[in-house]
Amino acid sequence: MAVFKRKNDNDLGLDTRAAASRFRALNKDGTFNVHKTNIRFSEKINFFHALVSMSWSRFFGWIVLGYFVVNLLFASIYMAVGVEHLTVGAGLSPPEQFIEAFFFSAQTITTLGYGRVAPIGVLANSVAALESMLGLLTFALATGLLYGRFSKPRARIRYSGHAVIAPYQEINGFMLRVANPLNNNLLEVEASLSLSLLRKNSELREFHQLPLERTRVVFFPTMWTIVHPIDSASPLFGFDEEAFRDRDPEFIVLLRAFDESFSQTVYSRSSYKAHEVLWGRKFVYVSQPGKERLTVDIGRIDETEDATLNAPR
Repeated sequence: MAVFKRKNDNDLGLDTRAAASRFRALNKDGTFNVHKTNIRFSEKINFFHALVSMSWSRFFGWIVLGYFVVNLLFASIYMAVGVEHLTVGAGLSPPEQFIEAFFFSAQTITTLGYGRVAPIGVLANSVAALESMLGLLTFALATGLLYGRFSKPRARIRYSGHAVIAPYQEINGFMLRVANPLNNNLLEVEASLSLSLLRKNSELREFHQLPLERTRVVFFPTMWTIVHPIDSASPLFGFDEEAFRDRDPEFIVLLRAFDESFSQTVYSRSSYKAHEVLWGRKFVYVSQPGKERLTVDIGRIDETEDATLNAPR
């Protein structure tokens, strides 16, 4: 009877074969550094996801571009039907007629209708009726997308630009710092930290789930220093800085929290490569207690100072 060995549960779903360039698997902004090819065009189409997830500037850019393109299209149709089927002034040049048709289209698609220009005849009225219906549907869709973007919950967690290897109790620890710069309340914040390492004398990578000093905080009004103690059971135990860099480590941190504003669970993730880990440094305490409240300087989240590392135990 065949006995199957169970795969390691620490696999993050990333490719275990390392590239020669040693690129990072997870970008700093939490997006995966993966480019998919040989996909059918029909499988690539996802307009809703693209419009909801793109930047605000691109979103409004596409809305404005679509508005002008549709009006140019219908202005061309009105010109093809004939401007004599619109109540425009006589003696206008073709460019002036097109401009009149364009603004008539803009008034029709928004159901505004100033009344100065109106369609005449069945054909022109049919085009105007079709454009009005298209305008109602399109603007309803744009409104829904706009609301979807506003109502989409996001955890805008700020991560320290560097992680550190610093003294921790009688040993050392891998540490990074996170903060919530917004005034919304995040509750039941949970953190998990994973490590991807090159195997010795191999092109494959191995994945480890790193135990943390604390995996959960109930409230998150200040900064949280996430600590992985480097004890004898840690995959980082016994590494010096040179050996550490040779193994091309990538630390992947995932945060999960309940956002009180949206009443939904939100996620945030980021990563640190070897050159983003400072050895023999520790984070500076940036909270200042006052007479009535505690002040936290979020702008100093990256501030560190020298620290002497403990000898391995």
